[in-house]
Amino acid sequence: MKNQILHPAILALIAGLSVSAAVFVSAEPVAPAAKPTIAKICTNCHKAEPGAIQGYFDNVAFKAKTIQVKIDDATELIKFDEDEIKVINGEGKTGDGEFLKENKIKKGHEIKIEYVENGGVKTVVKLIEKPPVKIPAELLMTTADIEKLVALGPEKGNYFLFDSRPLPRFQEGSIPTAVNLPYPAFDKMAEKMLPKDKNALIIFYCAGPTCSMSPGSAEKARKLGYSNLKVYKDGMPGWSARNYGVLSAQFLKEAWIDKEIPHVLLDVRATKDSKLGFIKGAVAFPAHHNAAPLIKKLDLKKNAPIIVYDGRGGFSAVAVAKELLKAGYSNIKLLTGGFEGWKEAGLPVTSGKLVVKATYVPKPRPGEINLDEFKKYAADLPATVIIIDVRNSSEGAAGMLKHAKLIPFDEIKDRTEEIPKDKLIVTLCSTGVRAEMAYHSLKSLGYTNVKFVNAKIEFEKNGTYKITEE
Repeated sequence: MKNQILHPAILALIAGLSVSAAVFVSAEPVAPAAKPTIAKICTNCHKAEPGAIQGYFDNVAFKAKTIQVKIDDATELIKFDEDEIKVINGEGKTGDGEFLKENKIKKGHEIKIEYVENGGVKTVVKLIEKPPVKIPAELLMTTADIEKLVALGPEKGNYFLFDSRPLPRFQEGSIPTAVNLPYPAFDKMAEKMLPKDKNALIIFYCAGPTCSMSPGSAEKARKLGYSNLKVYKDGMPGWSARNYGVLSAQFLKEAWIDKEIPHVLLDVRATKDSKLGFIKGAVAFPAHHNAAPLIKKLDLKKNAPIIVYDGRGGFSAVAVAKELLKAGYSNIKLLTGGFEGWKEAGLPVTSGKLVVKATYVPKPRPGEINLDEFKKYAADLPATVIIIDVRNSSEGAAGMLKHAKLIPFDEIKDRTEEIPKDKLIVTLCSTGVRAEMAYHSLKSLGYTNVKFVNAKIEFEKNGTYKITEE
């Protein structure tokens, strides 16, 4: 066959068609990113597995037969059958859905779910609550042991205390005298951080009995030739239950203030000193002489994060922190270096009048509607808003909001034609659990303007309601 020489115009046309085709291909919609199946922190010790999800137990709705799991910033909703599901709790005992009732598995606890998928619907086969890590008895240290050493300090106590958690968790607060040696970065940092003396007392801790990062660090250190290794398995949760943690000025800024994480910041200096300057957001709490009376007036949740500072991070702040612990508060931090340390770090100082009443408002869950906003809609529903009651039909028949539309949670995917995308959608139920699940379900279906009511609601037959914030 003879070679054919194509006319330049034809070549140009072909080239143009090729470019057009390339443009056409690149313009095709990109598939949405797949949801994660394993929490980032879990990847330090585990790998993603097909047909499995590893994350944190968030909620369960028996009426909706759905379990909600958090995987970092993502949320997964998985169906279950109360009689068919196999649940293995942290003690190794096996049962069915009864093991999910009455908060037997705590919110935020690490779990692994094995599931089957049929028609795009995931159904739980097995739920495993992460058990405490098994650690040889000779490696263990108690809270009392750590308290004694911390009271002496590293030099007198002759020890090295390492926090194996990732840096962001360490920044939020740590055990006094601890140094951060994150398990994920152990191999890179060990040579620089660990002592030269292979017989030195080295203690690792992390996020509690189910956390494997501190025993994992101890094992890595053992392989490097260290012989006097210990693990404080109760970790930061165990320490915080009866002791205060510490954080630096820079960590207060980066981990709490910059991220706008709700907390209570108490300035315990004398009024004459705090008037000259303070850390933005601080509450006047001049308890440097007698903290008990002021602490009695606090109206805060016992687990609210409270950060205390004085002039130099000395006696006054410690005394107030200890009194707060005695009063039952379990999440107390001390700002090392106090207000002077804050200034020396070059961080901004605020002047003016300090707030005198301490308040703590937890950060709303993603999609949570302000209750005052919801009440306005419930009283007078704008044309731009639709309220969807996601309870079962029998519950709705017993009483529901006058302006609400009843679409049970299980029917949402089949009734999307009844749910407009050009309105604000507010979901509700009797506890907030199914309402939140409906929020996530609608978001996954492409709805962008969705909120849910996170509260207990009692409905009357006449359309009235009583709402209680948790």
